[in-house]
Amino acid sequence: MAFHNYLAFNGETLPHPDSYDVSMDDVEAESSGETEAGTKQRDVVRSGVHTIDVAFSVTAVWLKKLTAYKQKPKLEVRFFDPETADLKSAEMYIEGFKVSLAKDTSYKGLWTVSFALKEF
Repeated sequence: MAFHNYLAFNGETLPHPDSYDVSMDDVEAESSGETEAGTKQRDVVRSGVHTIDVAFSVTAVWLKKLTAYKQKPKLEVRFFDPETADLKSAEMYIEGFKVSLAKDTSYKGLWTVSFALKEF
């Protein structure tokens, strides 16, 4: 059984993630908020801006690659979009990069890496 590829950065397919959570939010203008009458007013500038929270269990080789991707100001990300149940491409950046040692091995450890991808 083959696994579905969920993520690719700049054309390189990433390992299968341990967790993969997609949220789609609206970006509101500063004019949004509560009116004098107490009703909510929403001025939506963009709909469906994707944020992907993802976690991987990786070897030191992939830890090094993911850390290098974290340093880039933007990435061309191909990701599985649950809205269309298909792959979609977007420019994104990495935020909240976290690394922890899951298990010490003779191959420089098994690492847990988690971060959020935010769409521009």
